[in-house]
Amino acid sequence: MGTVKINREDVFDGQFSCNTSTLLDPEEFRRQGHIMVDFLADYFNDIEKYPVRSQVEPGYLKKLLADSAPNQPESIEKILQNVRKDIFPGLTHWQSPNFFAYFPCISSTAGILGEMLTAGLNVVGFNWIASPAATELECIVMDWLGKLINLPKTHLFSGGGGGVIQGTTCEAMLCTIVAARDQMLDKVGRENIDKLVVYASDQTHFSFQKAVKISGIKLENFRAIPTTKATEYALCPILLSKTIQEDKKTGLLPLFLCATVGTTSTTVVDPLKPLCEIAKEYGIWVHVDAAYAGNACICPEFQHFLNGVENANSFSLNAHKWLFSVLDCCCLWVKDPNSLTKALSTTPECLRNKATDSKQVVDYKDWQISLSRRFRALKLWLVLRSYGAVNLRNFIRSHVKMAKHFEELVAVDERFEIVAPRNFSMVCFRVSPLALQEKVIFVEEDQVNKFNAKVLESINSCGNIHMTHAVVGGVYMMRFAIGAPLTDYRHINMAWDVIRNHVNVLLKNLSSVASIG
Repeated sequence: MGTVKINREDVFDGQFSCNTSTLLDPEEFRRQGHIMVDFLADYFNDIEKYPVRSQVEPGYLKKLLADSAPNQPESIEKILQNVRKDIFPGLTHWQSPNFFAYFPCISSTAGILGEMLTAGLNVVGFNWIASPAATELECIVMDWLGKLINLPKTHLFSGGGGGVIQGTTCEAMLCTIVAARDQMLDKVGRENIDKLVVYASDQTHFSFQKAVKISGIKLENFRAIPTTKATEYALCPILLSKTIQEDKKTGLLPLFLCATVGTTSTTVVDPLKPLCEIAKEYGIWVHVDAAYAGNACICPEFQHFLNGVENANSFSLNAHKWLFSVLDCCCLWVKDPNSLTKALSTTPECLRNKATDSKQVVDYKDWQISLSRRFRALKLWLVLRSYGAVNLRNFIRSHVKMAKHFEELVAVDERFEIVAPRNFSMVCFRVSPLALQEKVIFVEEDQVNKFNAKVLESINSCGNIHMTHAVVGGVYMMRFAIGAPLTDYRHINMAWDVIRNHVNVLLKNLSSVASIG
């Protein structure tokens, strides 16, 4: 064995210096906690001063930080100075009121404090006995939220179903695919796993394909059914039925359908009722991914988008997207919890206890991939209680109204066009071919796409606002997604001014077909 090298600075009066009481001293925690809260409050107050999208180059941080961890402790004040000086430039500021990219990931006072409480208590609620309150509160708030969005009782604990808080949609998808897979293979034999087929549309979130790959189902048995403008890029029940029939004729086994309420590209809603009816005919598990738009269903006027969900096997939404609960908080409900726990449960001797053996409690380790789990229910509980259903609905409605306002601004400018119907708080638009035809005699779709891509990069590079794009049906579009907690109408109007100004400059410089690309 080699010798242990002891650094002189690690030794004090011949003894190793290790005062463990300083790791969690209540008064020092109080002092540093106040500093941290003040730091974040100042950040939120000054957030508009920062470029929304980070402007750094890859590898920037390695040039600024030391090569190795410090030997001696450093003060929280010094560390936060480095956060402001070195880390902030490398952040894209998702809570900025000028952030309109992707989908929102919304912070709130209640959500942040709930996360702080979760971290402070730091319980590991893998089963009921490990922290009964962690399990029971999760069961309660999942029923609360399920009732708010008007999920059928069959999906709630009070009706024989149940809910669990996962980290992300990909985890929820993977858990449900594994449950469906094992349920099917128990019937047909595990040697037939290569015959299992899963279905989605070409607009389904890409995390579904990742979940399918992890589950062991062959990727060649993944059916991404094409969508068209005729159905506004929603999954067509007729095409689904035809695809299933073709697979059955070749001896394959239809297993799983992922339907979407609010697709990533355009927030289109798949027709749940006819899709679920087709799936039921063939014994297919239906999962409904409502990661973003499901949150809007706490408002009664959006609940019609869930018509038919009573026939789905599982349903998920991300409360961290549009319900102010801070990443991560993916809420998954299942109609038959036994199908989930049968596929995911483990019963090691070290975790056996009377409560588990009684079958009277929920052990959430058997509802997820991992064993350990965070007390996520606390922050959702704080959010629901701190704001109440009335205010939460008003917050969401205010974002939808701002999106409608932006849509009206776009519609009155003839150089732009809306390229997809607005269902929630996101507007899909582009510079129209007509605007380019004033500069170029003949404009092809590819050239229109390249020009819009040029517009978006110009806008994002300036740092004033941040948007992302999608390509649907061969059309490149800009996505203007509203949902940041500090966004107001003045930010919408300012964003529109920024967009028009960049388009004005690029159109002015457009003198030939070559300049489009």
